[in-house]
Amino acid sequence: MTEPDRKTAPSPGFGLGLRPDHYPDFLREPQPVDWLEIISENYMVPGGKPLAMLDAIRADYPMVMHGVSLSIGSDEPLDMDYLAALKALERRVEPLWISDHLCWTGINAHNTHDLLPLPYDAPALDCVVENIGRVQDYLGRRILIENPSSYVTFRSSDRSEWEFLAEMAGRADCLLLLDVNNIYVSARNHGFDPEDYLAGLPVDRIQQIHLAGHSDMGDYVIDTHDADVCDAVWGLYASAIRRFGSVATMIERDDAIPPLADVLAELDRARALAARALEPEHA
Repeated sequence: MTEPDRKTAPSPGFGLGLRPDHYPDFLREPQPVDWLEIISENYMVPGGKPLAMLDAIRADYPMVMHGVSLSIGSDEPLDMDYLAALKALERRVEPLWISDHLCWTGINAHNTHDLLPLPYDAPALDCVVENIGRVQDYLGRRILIENPSSYVTFRSSDRSEWEFLAEMAGRADCLLLLDVNNIYVSARNHGFDPEDYLAGLPVDRIQQIHLAGHSDMGDYVIDTHDADVCDAVWGLYASAIRRFGSVATMIERDDAIPPLADVLAELDRARALAARALEPEHA
């Protein structure tokens, strides 16, 4: 592939989501991980063990911050208390970047702690673009927006999710966090071709990739992060690397968390697969 004029930072390599189960492993000895992703809200606290663990581990690994409560798709005013806490954590962590999801999470100042869907239409796009602009102005940096897993559609939607993301990234001048498992889940649930999704995204805006497992219920699929990455998602990841080039990639595991060695084995598989996908005969 021809390398475009990228707006993204160079890839820091291959990382993992930092989870409390694995704190002892990272504190005991160096691990073969290039960087770590933290869930921002887990550390937006005044003190205590989470911050102590964060500070100790951060001394040895670059980090990125990934949030679940920005509610970028809401038409209510942004939560400035949340943004202030996020900015304070940013100063502490000095992350490579900050990300959140294309969703809304609450109403009337109540956070549901769910990643709720929005229609893919012009009013929603205008709202999201405006909110991203305000967040980026407040933080003084671009943010990454992650594609969601999808289980419903809206009658008012007049474009595909990938068309929405592409226009959003261009208009808001933000970057994208590509969750490959979410693409697979949504493609299964809604019957679209996941390769069309990849082909519709801007090459120069993909900063990070998530890989995770899901629960296959037969008629539908749920993004659960409680299993190994399946073969179909690995295949889609290879397609993503062939299209987007070398992109920071990490394994997400949030439930039924196995020993660190098992997650590292999946990360090694990602490294090997990406290397093969970038070979000239595959690129």
